[in-house]
Amino acid sequence: MNLGTLPPLVFDVPWLLLAALLLPLVVWWMRSVRTRQRRVRLARYAESSALRRLVMITDPDEGGRTVRLVLLAFLAGLALSGPRWGLAHGPVSARGIDMAIAIDASLSMMAPDERPSRLERVKQEVRRLRAMSQADRVALIAFAGRSYILTPLTSDDGAIELFLDNLDPSVVGQAGSSIARAIRQGTELLLASDGSADRALVLMTDGEAFEPAEDVKAAATEAGVKGVSLVTVGFGTAQGSTIPIQDGSVTREKRDDEGKVVITRYSPELLEDAAKAAGGTFIPAEASDKATRVRGALRSLRTAKRKVDSREDHVPRYLWLLLPALALLAYDTWLLTRRRVSRDAMKDRDDARSSVPSTMPQVVQLLLIALPVALMSCKQAPDPAALFAEGNVAAAIAGYRAQMASGDTTVRTRYNLGTALIGADSLKAAAELLEMVRRDSDGETRMRARFNAGYASLVMGRAPQNPEAEASFAAARAAYRAFLTDRPVDADAKWNYELALRKTPPPQGGGGGGGRRW
Repeated sequence: MNLGTLPPLVFDVPWLLLAALLLPLVVWWMRSVRTRQRRVRLARYAESSALRRLVMITDPDEGGRTVRLVLLAFLAGLALSGPRWGLAHGPVSARGIDMAIAIDASLSMMAPDERPSRLERVKQEVRRLRAMSQADRVALIAFAGRSYILTPLTSDDGAIELFLDNLDPSVVGQAGSSIARAIRQGTELLLASDGSADRALVLMTDGEAFEPAEDVKAAATEAGVKGVSLVTVGFGTAQGSTIPIQDGSVTREKRDDEGKVVITRYSPELLEDAAKAAGGTFIPAEASDKATRVRGALRSLRTAKRKVDSREDHVPRYLWLLLPALALLAYDTWLLTRRRVSRDAMKDRDDARSSVPSTMPQVVQLLLIALPVALMSCKQAPDPAALFAEGNVAAAIAGYRAQMASGDTTVRTRYNLGTALIGADSLKAAAELLEMVRRDSDGETRMRARFNAGYASLVMGRAPQNPEAEASFAAARAAYRAFLTDRPVDADAKWNYELALRKTPPPQGGGGGGGRRW
């Protein structure tokens, strides 16, 4: 059997493993003392040769009973330490908001100035945002000339992913781009929902609109007045791009009525004005890691407690040890009771009575102590993954470090800690930890660790006035070259590799089309 495939074993209170060694020794010592004391008492009345003919000096089950009680104490000691192993998927309590995401699905969103296209880039950011917001209820709205509700508020990742996969301009049908309608429909959808959580509308578009700017600002103002937090997120470039049109097996460029090639450009002014009108947040197209910025903009909103499915955790297994211990205790008690009523035991009733209290009460007390302590030690600690999803990066880091301190040094936990360190801007520590994870792992974990280690190096290289920028860029290039060798079509890796080749710091205000984290 490959030891690398065994589930990781961790303990809530590792130092209490000493109890698993000490308790059996204490029980064995108590049994030995009891036997010696019994022999000393009997020796006062007759010589050993006479005693052997008169009474039973040695209990015929002495050895078996000692083994049972020693094993019982060992199991109780292990239970005290709070063992955990294996992974389980189950509900976990987390806090989230109600969020509607309005996605521009007009033809201009097919422009390839955001690779592979603006719309595909939007989908990627929505998936990242959803991964960081597992406790949020999310609704999807697609809009062009009209807006359509794709999903109501839901926490069903399957439904969200289904509609994201199939979203393209054909879903909305009517040409154009009506941002005001999307804002109004998103506001109405959020206000119609029940719940105590705050509401947010995230608008993802290139900013091109075929309607008066006053209509958009009026809709945004109304959303703000009604308590809906508006976040506008831009996509595209100011230089613009042509719009590819798929005609069977032929791809051509979109043209206007005069036969001229249409150029679509990112228009940030309308998005910025809408965010200001609603008292919300504007995230420009040049900003890096848009999903994280959206999450940060919504961090101050009031959340509601919900049950979130899909959680992996080490499963408490103390009952697997306590139940056999209790079974041994019950079996031992039954044997004693059976011997008491038997004829052979009647002759030695006094000794049998004296043998019961000498060790049994102590063992029972040990079990009574072990049960509540094990229950308390195995109490579920806050899940670092849920804390990270809520945006509480510092608490998530503390949780992952506590898991490692308790003995959980698996690549999964180290990878999660490294990724959380990126969120706290502890980039050097994150890069070093993720690089170690890459060396110690294989498969998907190895790929993810390499990607995020490259991302940490890329961000360090792009930091202003970094004397080690060249070394950081070199590390990022090496990471993404290796990544692209295995996955040559990954758009995020290509984009980050290109940024590492440019070796340019981000412009003031956090722009520059910064890299994407996994």
